[in-house]
Amino acid sequence: MAILTIESTCDETAAAVIGLDGSVLGDALATQTELHEHFRGVVPEVAARAHVERILPVIDTAIRKSGLKPEDLTAIAVAQTPGLAGSLLVGLVAAKTLAVAWEKPLIAINHLYAHIYACQLASEQSIYPCIGLVVSGGHTSLYDCQGPLDLTYLGGTIDDAAGEAFDKVAAMLGLDFPGGPAVSRAAASGDPKKFRFPRSMLNKPGFDFSFSGLKTAVRYELVGPGEKDFSQLNLSEQEIADICASFQQAVIDVLVAKSRRAIRESQAKRLCVGGGVAANRILRAALQQAADEDGFELQIAPPELCTDNAVMGAIALEKLARKEFAPLDIDIQPGLQRGR
Repeated sequence: MAILTIESTCDETAAAVIGLDGSVLGDALATQTELHEHFRGVVPEVAARAHVERILPVIDTAIRKSGLKPEDLTAIAVAQTPGLAGSLLVGLVAAKTLAVAWEKPLIAINHLYAHIYACQLASEQSIYPCIGLVVSGGHTSLYDCQGPLDLTYLGGTIDDAAGEAFDKVAAMLGLDFPGGPAVSRAAASGDPKKFRFPRSMLNKPGFDFSFSGLKTAVRYELVGPGEKDFSQLNLSEQEIADICASFQQAVIDVLVAKSRRAIRESQAKRLCVGGGVAANRILRAALQQAADEDGFELQIAPPELCTDNAVMGAIALEKLARKEFAPLDIDIQPGLQRGR
């Protein structure tokens, strides 16, 4: 009748019960934002320990919301790549244990493919084939997607991901964590043309990204080369807003330009976007403008499905239809996908 999906790739512990028709019967999510706020970033060991504490309550909550019993489930699905090793391991061990205890087949899913599939959950028609863009805290990647499970990697960041750069700039400015929403809020009253920050790799062929230099350019603007102490900054709210707006625009310009290039060179007719940064309304507007100008269709995951969640684990239904089950000795595949 349904599948149980589990997500624990980074710092969100989530589970969902998805009907075989794709409907969400029950879901639950436990965030770790407060645990990592002090460090201005996700600490892998802290994240893994938090997953251990929350994984079973989250799964229990999702199942209780669905009104189903374990015997009603058809399979157990879990994201086992990519991500933080300790976090992935907690989710995979939980999924394996339930698969054995409840005598259900196990399905392993790719977290990044699921981010793109989140667009499918909001569409009445198939989104494939398409160019897929994943923009999150750990990844900035482009794919040629011929189907939900048939993806070819085109390129990605060679250093910092877009979301990671947002977090680091927010930390420099003393803004809240996570940095993406904080920078976006501050940028709302800023001038995106005030500072001319670099658009790294914008004019280089291919589909790789780089945001480390942009982050460094912001740092130099704030404290100068070689300086590390941001505690002495004395910036007005308008100055902070202008820096955030200019930084944000630099990121968006690159994301939009590379996506347009991928659409043009592949002769695709559709761009699908997922990941936490895809919730940024300025990015969404810029992508829509590009779609209108270039004549391609744009699908962006709903904001509630942009950040890590278990509902997008519904991509496991595609594997279920093919009877692509994972062996119980399957291992995690941690790490981040980086450009060449």
